[in-house]
Amino acid sequence: MGLIWTLIVGLVAGALAKLAMPGRDPGGIGTTLALGVGGSLLASFFGRATHLYAAGGRAGIITSAIGAFVLLGIYRVILRRRGDTTHGTHGPSVRA
Repeated sequence: MGLIWTLIVGLVAGALAKLAMPGRDPGGIGTTLALGVGGSLLASFFGRATHLYAAGGRAGIITSAIGAFVLLGIYRVILRRRGDTTHGTHGPSVRA
């Protein structure tokens, strides 16, 4: 049950982060899920390191979304530096 709940919270957090961040969003639902779960882990780690959460405490949806927002920003910077502007589009571009 814990894994399923983590995936649900991660998907919601990733979707909230993508909605809150302006501009074109790279990736699909898999990227959203990965960013959300990663954001939740990041928020949980940060909360435990700063003693905001108890030893077994988990981040909520809002703090997970904030963590996903940070990861989405980093993800966009990495894609921009690589020059990958086609990632997340609806297929390869075809020139006539």
